[in-house]
Amino acid sequence: MPPIINAQGISKAFGANPLFQNVSFTVTEGDRIGLIGPNGSGKSTLLRILAADETPDDGEIAFRKRLRVSYVEQDSKFLPGATVRSVAENAMECAKVHQAERATRFAETLGRAGFEDLEVKAAALSGGWQKRLAIVEALVQAPDLLLLDEPTNHLDLAGIEWLEGLLAAAPFASVIVSHDRYFLENIATDMAELSRVYPDGVLRVRGSYSTFLEKKEEFLHAQSKRQEALENLVHNEIEWLRRGAKARTRKSKARIGKANELMGDLADLNARTRTATAQIDFSVTDRKTKRLIELEDVAYSIERRALFDRLNFIVTAGMRVGLVGPNGSGKTTLLRLLRGELSATRGEIRRAEWLRMVYFDQTRELDSKITLRRALAPEGDSVIYQDRVIHVASWAAKFLFTGEQLNQPVERLSGGERARVLIAQLMLQPADVLLLDEPTNDLDIPTLEILEESLLEFRGSLVLVTHDRYMLDRVSTIVLGLDGQGGAESFADYSQWESWQAERVMKTKAPSAPRAMSNGASPTKTKLSYLEAREYASIEERVAAAEELLQAKRLQFEDPAIASDGPRLLVAHKEMDEAQAKVDELYRRWSELEKRKS
Repeated sequence: MPPIINAQGISKAFGANPLFQNVSFTVTEGDRIGLIGPNGSGKSTLLRILAADETPDDGEIAFRKRLRVSYVEQDSKFLPGATVRSVAENAMECAKVHQAERATRFAETLGRAGFEDLEVKAAALSGGWQKRLAIVEALVQAPDLLLLDEPTNHLDLAGIEWLEGLLAAAPFASVIVSHDRYFLENIATDMAELSRVYPDGVLRVRGSYSTFLEKKEEFLHAQSKRQEALENLVHNEIEWLRRGAKARTRKSKARIGKANELMGDLADLNARTRTATAQIDFSVTDRKTKRLIELEDVAYSIERRALFDRLNFIVTAGMRVGLVGPNGSGKTTLLRLLRGELSATRGEIRRAEWLRMVYFDQTRELDSKITLRRALAPEGDSVIYQDRVIHVASWAAKFLFTGEQLNQPVERLSGGERARVLIAQLMLQPADVLLLDEPTNDLDIPTLEILEESLLEFRGSLVLVTHDRYMLDRVSTIVLGLDGQGGAESFADYSQWESWQAERVMKTKAPSAPRAMSNGASPTKTKLSYLEAREYASIEERVAAAEELLQAKRLQFEDPAIASDGPRLLVAHKEMDEAQAKVDELYRRWSELEKRKS
């Protein structure tokens, strides 16, 4: 099947800095191409070239005749005063959609996207619903090709699942820039990574994200073997040259030319395979307190709408909480309550004395006019990190910034680079609790993986809001779900939350399901759900096992051989604290299930 877009040998640079060179990229009907790559590799620029909003510096790009392309940028932009209705209608007008088709297309697209109030101002929508509207704006134009740049950044988990279903059933082709690994796994028919590590500037693989990872590993392994063989060849040629080989014969001249060519190939390969990774490591305090934050019957309402009611939850030492729920359910509000920035409408929030909390705000406000140097080191030419003085140039290098960038204004940084600056600022603040609100937005996959490892190694506690399901699964030890109707539930992991959500949807659709309470408050629960009943049935056994482990850790801590060994004693004490925290958490959960069962 001939491609609908055929780009051959295209290059693009901004100033003296090339984004990509001699890249070929085709799109065929039915393709759903996941496009990934390091920050700064040119993914968004490539999308703009495919959308014909930008032209390449070199190379050729051919579009099928009468091809309709819709492009959804990272940041949703609407005209002042625009409503949901006017955005969709104007899009159809611009695309010259036949008048007879407009009403049906309008109703179907907006209905499937979940919009009910069509007169609401676009600017008044949450970030997630603005993203849905931007996608709707593209869909009503009936594109042959849909280009999406980081579409999951502002969508909640329900919105991401809506988009997955939409793309899977779509009659059009799509190219999607995303760092959401589960999303890519679920929707991609092809994966392409834009990176200088590849000889052609891009690695394209037919299949899902996991298939791509396998093929990428095979490619890099083969490239590593070639690099090793090339190094041996170059070493032999250098030794031959050092022996003073005479260059009078034609054969000797040819060999010298070949040696120079091999050295050039090796230099090129070394330059391409030399990669750097961000160094992320959050600072923790020496606090030994077990209970850090306690919420007792906490309620919070906005304009008579209860975000949550009678919320009981304890953040203990070492706990990593994944906070989930639909847009508008109160996730960011709960973080601000934990922080003390807001006061509860009812109930009590108790915090341990001198508790140090560090907050990552999803709005990511940085002074765009200051230099990168000043953003990284506000007080001078160095920072103090974990009791060490580090020069700003070395500190910048940890986050993949070059010395040349230090005097550039922050406004020139990409979204991913700004995220790395904010993470660098957080790392300078020792914390008992990290409160992270959507820290994954704009980060490339390698940086995401480093961030995940750092959060897993962080010895303090963590409350994490993210739409990245892979990160939730890896990092969180408990999931707190907000249902958007005032209710909240604790779950062992994200998959348990998903099952609970699906169960609620099925009950809602059932003819005998009770009607929702008119005031928006969630009904009082008088019995356990299926998943909770299973959890309750095994909790006594889990408590017994946890107490056995605690007893073993206590005996280890009291062992005279360990008591005289300082480092081993510290490790034993930490393990005993962790075992105690697990026992406390299981008893808390058991008590909660007992109350709801009775």
